[in-house]
Amino acid sequence: MEIGARDERAGRLVLSPVGDLDMAGVPAFDRALDRVLDRPDLVEVVVDLAAVPFLDSTGVAALLRGAAEAVGRGATLRVTDPQPVVARVLRMTAVDVLLGWSDGRDDGAVEPGWRRLR
Repeated sequence: MEIGARDERAGRLVLSPVGDLDMAGVPAFDRALDRVLDRPDLVEVVVDLAAVPFLDSTGVAALLRGAAEAVGRGATLRVTDPQPVVARVLRMTAVDVLLGWSDGRDDGAVEPGWRRLR
């Protein structure tokens, strides 16, 4: 798995994994995320899932661990632009809302971070 990282603006960094976020790809994703989370000025991590064609339970767990770690450091983590299979996994596991992805729903913007599921 390849993972691009770019600063979008002060305190906001975009991670762009390329490839499957599964048991084989998660270790590289975790290492990249750990490097990002160590930044002292970090406010938000955006994980762009546009180039991730597949996500399994280990990928979901990695995203949730990253979100929890970000919150613990005073930042947020959210996902954007998942491909259809990945979007389905996020919805089916009910982590879409936890990871700040609203899927274009009419219920308004989704605030990233931990909150109670309804």
